[in-house]
Formats: sequence, C-alpha cells, structure tokens
Amino acid sequence: MSKTDVSADTGTAEHHKPTMSEQKKPSVWQRVQAGLPFLKTKKRIIIVLVVLVVIIGGGLAGLAALPSKKTEGSVDREPMTDDSFFYGLSPPVYPSPEMEGLGAWSDAFEKARDMVGEMTLEEKVSLTGGIRSSTGCAGLLPPIRRLRFPGMCLHDAGQGLRNTDFVNAYPAGIHVGASWNKPLARRRAKAMGSEFRTKGVNVLLGPSIGPMGRVVSGGRNWESFSVDPYLTGVFVHETVNGVQEEGVLTSVKHFIANEQETNRLQKLPREAVSSNVDDKTMHEFYLWPFQDAVHAGSANIMCSYQRINNSYGCQNSKTMNGLLKDELGFQGWVVSDWDAQHAGVAAALAGMDVAMPVPHDYWGDTLVEAVRNGSVPESRVTDMVTRVIASWYRLNQDHEDFPPPGAGMPMNVQEPHAIVDARNTSSRGVLRDGAVEGHVLVKNANGALPLGRPRLLSLFGYSATSARGMNFIGGGFVDPLAFGAYPVGWEEVEAGFTMKEDYDQDWSAIGLGGTMISGGGSGAPSPSTLISPFEAIKAQADGDGTALLWDFERGDPGVHAESDACLVFGNVWASESYDRPALYDDYTDGLILNVASRCNNTMVVLHNAGPRLVDQWIEHSNVTAVLFAHLPGQDSGNALVSILYGGANPSGKLPYTVARNESDYAHLAGPDVLLPDDRVHANFPQSNFSEGVYVDYRHFDRQGIEPRFAFGFGLSYTSFAFGNLTVQASRNASTTAPYPTGPLGEGGPQDLWAVLARVSADVRNTGAVAGHEVAQLYVGIPGGPVRQLRGFDKPFVEAGESAAVEFELTRRDLSVWDVGAQKWHLQNGTYGVWVGSSSRDLPLEGEFAIQN
Repeated sequence: MSKTDVSADTGTAEHHKPTMSEQKKPSVWQRVQAGLPFLKTKKRIIIVLVVLVVIIGGGLAGLAALPSKKTEGSVDREPMTDDSFFYGLSPPVYPSPEMEGLGAWSDAFEKARDMVGEMTLEEKVSLTGGIRSSTGCAGLLPPIRRLRFPGMCLHDAGQGLRNTDFVNAYPAGIHVGASWNKPLARRRAKAMGSEFRTKGVNVLLGPSIGPMGRVVSGGRNWESFSVDPYLTGVFVHETVNGVQEEGVLTSVKHFIANEQETNRLQKLPREAVSSNVDDKTMHEFYLWPFQDAVHAGSANIMCSYQRINNSYGCQNSKTMNGLLKDELGFQGWVVSDWDAQHAGVAAALAGMDVAMPVPHDYWGDTLVEAVRNGSVPESRVTDMVTRVIASWYRLNQDHEDFPPPGAGMPMNVQEPHAIVDARNTSSRGVLRDGAVEGHVLVKNANGALPLGRPRLLSLFGYSATSARGMNFIGGGFVDPLAFGAYPVGWEEVEAGFTMKEDYDQDWSAIGLGGTMISGGGSGAPSPSTLISPFEAIKAQADGDGTALLWDFERGDPGVHAESDACLVFGNVWASESYDRPALYDDYTDGLILNVASRCNNTMVVLHNAGPRLVDQWIEHSNVTAVLFAHLPGQDSGNALVSILYGGANPSGKLPYTVARNESDYAHLAGPDVLLPDDRVHANFPQSNFSEGVYVDYRHFDRQGIEPRFAFGFGLSYTSFAFGNLTVQASRNASTTAPYPTGPLGEGGPQDLWAVLARVSADVRNTGAVAGHEVAQLYVGIPGGPVRQLRGFDKPFVEAGESAAVEFELTRRDLSVWDVGAQKWHLQNGTYGVWVGSSSRDLPLEGEFAIQN
C-alpha cells in the first residue's frame, strides 16, 4: 500500500496528510481566522467590522462563512457530492501532542513508558482498537499476556451498569442536575464506581456532558446534568472524582458540540450533521465542562459521532489535538464512540487513540502498514498506547485485587453463569436521597402538599405503574431491558438505532408502557428491582387506612366526587438515536384537564426526560400541585411517597428553563434539519450555532422573555430569605494580570483556578419546616450575558435558623475567551453579583471591580 492509498480517507474537512507548514503553531492572525473562519477576504473583513459595531458581544460572526440551512438559489443547484468545499473550516492542528506525565500522572507515565518500550509495533497497534469479546463488555481491549497486561473492559453507562444483572439503577444525569447537591453527586459516583469495579469494568462510559441542551427536544439531554456549563462542570468534576476514587476510569462524553440525534450518524451518501461553532462559543460554553472533567483528572474522553465545523469528531485535529491535548493538557486517551471512526491515517494524526468496538479496516494491520510506509509516525502509535497503559497504572488497576476484565459481565444473562453481585447495602442511602432530591416542586397552591392522611385518593395516568415486564428477552438488535425500552417498546428504539426508513410510526413523545426511571439507549441501566409510584402509594395507603381508586388506561376517567386528592402521572420519553417530537403531548394534557375538571385537588407528577411545556393546564384552578419528577432510578416510588407525605421536604431546582410556548425557545426548540428546498446540502447537513452562548436562561434574559419556570427554580414546604451579602475582591496584582501566566496542568494554565473574589450571604429559614435551600450566585461579566451562574451551595437549615454560604470566584469564572490572543482574558471593569434562589429571583445584588 502506498502513502497515497493510506492517506485517502474520506469524510473530513481537513487535509488528511499535514504538510510541514501545517504542523507548525498557527500565527495570531491564523488563530483569529481559525476562530472566525470566514475572514479570508478584505470584503468579508469589512463585513465583520460592520457587524461587530451593530452586535454587542461579538464573536459569532465566524459562522457567516459556514453554509446556512437555506442557501439563496439552492433550489436550482445540484447537491454537493464531495466535501472539498468545507476544507479549512475546522483548522488543522498538528502534530498530536504527546503525553507528558503532568501532575499526578508522573509515576504512571514512567511505568507506562517502560512497558510500552517492550512492545512490538504489532502489540502496540493491537491496543489501539477493541476486539470481539465473549463477555458482556460493550468494548474490550485485548491483553498482552507476556507483559502481564490483562486488557480492559469498557461498558455503559452514566446511570449504572447496563445489560447485566445484580446491579442498581441510579438517578439519571438530569436528576442529579436537578438536585443541585455536590456531595450527593460524589456519593452517587462512588457507589456506581464500586459496582463497575466489582463487575470487572475498567472504564465507565460516562458521565455525559454533551449534549448540553442547545436543542431543547434533544433525545439524549436526560443523560447530561444541565443546560448550564458551570452547573454541568461542577457535577462532572464530582462524578469523575467519585468514580475514579474507586479505581474505575471515567470516559467523559461526547466530545464535542454533540447537540442532536437527528442525522447524528453517517448514512451515505449523506454525511452526519455538522455542528458549526465559533471559537469563542466553543470555549465559553461547550468546552467549559470538559475543561472541568480534565481538571478533575478524567482518564478518558469519548469523541462524538457528528462533524464539527465539517470535520468528523473522531478525526478532528482542532478539537482533539488543539483543544483537548494541547490547550487543556489532557493526559488520558481518546476513544471513539462506537463505530464513529471514519478514517485511518486522518484519525490517528488528529489525536484519536483507540477505536471501538473494533477498528474495522481503518487500523489493525492497515495501521501497521501506515507506520512502516511513513504515513503515521510510530511515535504517534507509541503515544496512543502510553496513554492507555498510563491510565491503567494511574487508577491502580494493575493491582491484584482488581477483577479480570468483564469478570462479572456475562455475554448472555439467560445462560448459566457465575453470579457477581455488585450491589452494596451502603448504596441504599444514595439511591433514596438521590431520587428524592431530583424532584422539583413547581406548584403547590395553598399548601396542597404534603398530603397528610387522606381518606380517599384517586390515581390516574400511565406513568404510575411498573412496566408489564422487566426482563431480558434476547433476540433483535435492541433488548428492551438493556436499552430501557419498556415504556415504548423495543421496536421503536431499534428503529432509531438502525435508522430504519420503513418504520411507519411517529417517534413517541411519552412512554405509555409504564413509569420511567431512565430514558432509552445505551445510557439506560438495568435495575435489580423497581418500586413504582403506585406500589409505594398502595403501601402507604394501607398503613394509613386510606381508600384508593385508580384508572391507568383511560384518557377521560371517571372521578369519585369525594376524592381528597387526585394524582395524575405522566411522563416525557426521550431516547438515544432520535430527538423528541415535541415539548408537550396532547394526550397527557387532555388527561390532566379531564381529571381537573372533576377534581378540585388535582396533583400532577411528570417523569420527564427533559423540559416539558405545561401552559395548557398549569393555571387551572383545580391543579394544585405539580412535580417534575425527572428520572429517579429504581427508588422512584419510595422517593415520591416521602415527598408527597412530608417525610422529605422537596429541594430540587430546575437545571433548565421551562418556557410558556415553544416559540420562546426560538429556533432552539428542535434539531436542525435540512429544509425541503435545500438541495445543495442534502449530503452535508449543517447546524449553525449562531446563537453563541445564548442558550436557555441566557437567551431568555437577553430577549426579555418571561419564562413559565426559571432556570434554578423550585419550591419547598418552607420558605427562605436571603441577606447579609458581602463581596470581597482580591488586591493581588499578580493574580489579576490580563491573561493567565501559570504552568500548564490538567485543565489548562493552573492560575485559571486562582481565587480573585469571595462572596458570602446568609440563608434564613422563615418557615416552620426544616429543609435544604439552593443558594445561587450569578455574575455579570463585562460584554457577556446579563448573568451567568458561577456558584451554588445547598445548606440544610432548621426552621427559624440561618446558614452562611460562601462562594469563591476564580480567574476562569470571571474571564472571557480572547479569540485573537487564544487565551482567557480577565477584563478591567465592574462585575455584577447576584445571590438568590433562581436565575430570576435574586434579592441580593452587589458588585466588584477588576483593575489589572
């Protein structure tokens, strides 16, 4: 095979074989053009200058050169048939930075170098891709037995182990985000990490922090924590630390700007959708939580399916070489999402380290030949494998007490196998607490909740009961339990995964098959047990002597006139491989209104995998209480009962904004799809992130739109007041230089985490019930959004008592990305500070100045 043959991989917007000039660091002007890729002509430069005068904030104009969804005259033009038009929109960054053993990686790096130094080229290449396995591991790296390396098992997911037995189903990412509880997130992560380790899983394929919720109806938003990069970053930091403390690698995903399921996969002649993001938005929004993951020491990052500025995520040198390994100093290894590799040489040179589940024809023997004919330097392969082995040492997986890869993961649980019970009684508390704290009470008229001891309760709605089956059945591409498909049926989820064009049903908005504890897809866990809301309420009613009536089938049920309360249970289904069809559904809205028309104390519980519009019924006088119950995991029913009956005081807050109408989200409500008259881009669908950082509450604040329920909103059974705000800025001139000057570490220059200001306040419980309150700190950075979350704390406060909350603001928290300098810029000016209980309820206000 010639060099030309090896290099001629398709599907990238970069030149596959970098020239010597491309391997050099870009100049300042090249970096400007990289962030604003349309600055190629004088005419376009003039246009930018005009636009920047008009648009406050700047930085978004770089999207102008990227193809829009509708091109003038596109009706008369034939579809593009190759991607050469897009070359350069994702700037080339070569060579791939080699691991340096920064910080805590030093010892592991030296051990890895020694081991890899003893490997042959073929042995090294064998560790750059997975192999077929006789275990239930989703991915498996092969062993090198002569060097006593046993291989590594990679498996889903961020909510608990998938497709296996004797494990727990933990609250989903969106549920953790709704808890706003940092210590609880760490406890959940440690419990999950322990189960993965016990089962012999070396790499937990999670947590997910992409998508970030740009597409409100995104099918995988439920796997991530929040629409806010700061909140998401805090929780990914806690999760990485918690899981890796148990000796299991986290594979933080999906890197990067992976915001919709629609057209996420290549289906030739159509390529996957391209997420077109300018440099400033990339850093201030989408890269932000990944920076927290790297700073926490995550040993693995998973690259994504879609294209980024028209270059596939797993062969994008700008994102992997430039952003991740160079700018953030990432010391771990990059693994492809499953079958996300589209090139051989291009992927290797761009910084991808391992292909999953197998390298197909791209690597393996082909990569060996590419090294031997000079297309890929052997040093690049050495670095790939050094990163893998170093992570194995870094997490102490070389110790004898770490189980063999996949030891507790049978290929087929229906066949006889040795039982490895990974559950631990110490996890019971985090399962319950986690389920409770992710519930968000958004309406409670006249103290309708808690219930007390009602005489008669009437229950309605499809999401109250367990699914009719919870079992592994085998057969087909998608097993219902393995992919969380019971609420809708495995056929739908399978159709999404396999892109079946003959699937003749619309995608489900709800899961009529039973209560939801997770969404669908590879993020779904396998619960060993499940207590549904109906089962838990029956047990409570039996002890209280409460009479129960129920109807979970009819959309217009009869209602007993003497019902003390009527509970209506609905849900919001979402799944990997397709996006939600709408932000509400008429069936559930009709059911709620039908019950409310006959019951003057109607309470709504929604198990929602994402934001859900409620304006059709939220102001009905008989709708007295509403709970967004999210996706609580296996303790769903017990957690709900403790809230309904006052055993627990609700403390969750929304990790997203609930709008009054879909149009309030503007074009962000649904995924970007090819317009019917856009023939030009039929084979290269485009998604232009022209809104920049103005996603969710930033968008609502900028446009002056009043939300139905604000980001960070949530009610309690008590009331709280805020007072005694103090703001103190640092006076140390060396820490307030315009740009960071510290040495590179994991996450970037280490002085990005220098504390420049401190904020404190008091939270007083002015009600009669003890409870948690989430104190939220927002900062107004000059030239940026009105407010951005930059701190939160969740103290428990006894009735009549006060608690102090303190926040530290770092250089990173207060900086903006300077596209020209390619650095975080700490600006001179006045910074606003607000503290309160949501993004729209901020009674405390202050400010401080930065002068450097």
